[in-house]
Amino acid sequence: MATIKLENIEKCYTKDTPVIKNLDLEINEGEFAVIVGPSGCGKSTLLRLIAGLEEVTNGEIYINNKRVTTTVPKDRDISMVFQNYALYPQMTVYENMAFGLKMRNEPSELIKEKIQWASKKLSLEKLLSRKPKELSGGQKQRVALGRAIVREPKVFLFDEPLSNLDAKLRIQMRTVIKRLHEELDATMVYVTHDQVEAMTLGTKIIALNEGVIHQVDSPINLYSDPADTFVGKFIGNPGINLIPVNISENFEIHIEGKKKNPIISEDIDTKAIFKNHSKKKVILGIRPEYVVLNEIKNNGDILEGELKLIEPLGNETLYHIKLDDITLISRHYEHKHSDWNLGMKVNVNFNLEKALFFDFESKKRI
Repeated sequence: MATIKLENIEKCYTKDTPVIKNLDLEINEGEFAVIVGPSGCGKSTLLRLIAGLEEVTNGEIYINNKRVTTTVPKDRDISMVFQNYALYPQMTVYENMAFGLKMRNEPSELIKEKIQWASKKLSLEKLLSRKPKELSGGQKQRVALGRAIVREPKVFLFDEPLSNLDAKLRIQMRTVIKRLHEELDATMVYVTHDQVEAMTLGTKIIALNEGVIHQVDSPINLYSDPADTFVGKFIGNPGINLIPVNISENFEIHIEGKKKNPIISEDIDTKAIFKNHSKKKVILGIRPEYVVLNEIKNNGDILEGELKLIEPLGNETLYHIKLDDITLISRHYEHKHSDWNLGMKVNVNFNLEKALFFDFESKKRI
């Protein structure tokens, strides 16, 4: 196991255009740290900087408190699993797994012992004589994992290793990787754009966007307590609903254009939330499961929306509602609304006890 520490890391491919911007990060021994973010946010670049496959423009990298900023990859005691498996096509599974050990001049008996141990963990015993072209995608990825674990490195690095697999195989391989982490008690750093992967695998998640860390936290905290609107929108499937609202002089919450229909709840103290917030326009964030829909019975003081899309997903149904210029998503786990149709008018309510509020300009939590 090892610790990883990044201090003031900056990476520029072209002058004055940083891909990674003054980034600080600490990963503790035995953590499964997942770097998650949209395509192009710099997450694979960050992993390659840790591995030594890219040079930092500024800053320092430490592994186990040892400065490795300019150390070549082979001397960092890391193993990396790539998206495309990176297996040698002319070699058998056994030879692929043994290659790194042979390069370190380890005894053949010890190599054999380690490969038997790894192949048993990954159910590869019957595949050791095959070549990569004879393997499925999932089998190739298990070989790549086996090649990594036989080296017994201080740190495992994963660069979107499951993105080439189909949905069923991704779930199976997530289980394999999670079990490996628990059994090896190793420090792992994993890159993905799939927030479901991040939530299911990580003990620590690093939410990255445009080369900047927005939040480092546990999976449950990223979902329930996002630091800003980016994290709220990116984490969760679907992401959080974001609604621009106005705060009146008596601290009522109004959706723009809906002054007659304030969003009211006895469960929150709006005065306590907004008394120190000078701006009267904020963003209300509400997860889909806390947007409550009901059939309209009368024309009283209610928020009225129109059903624009219904997504039945088996154990849940997602309803997309048009509320003037805003589109909201509501998640329902019951099927009591199975007779609802597109274009239908519905009453929209919010469980404000579960609501979050963000500054309209900075997008950060209030």
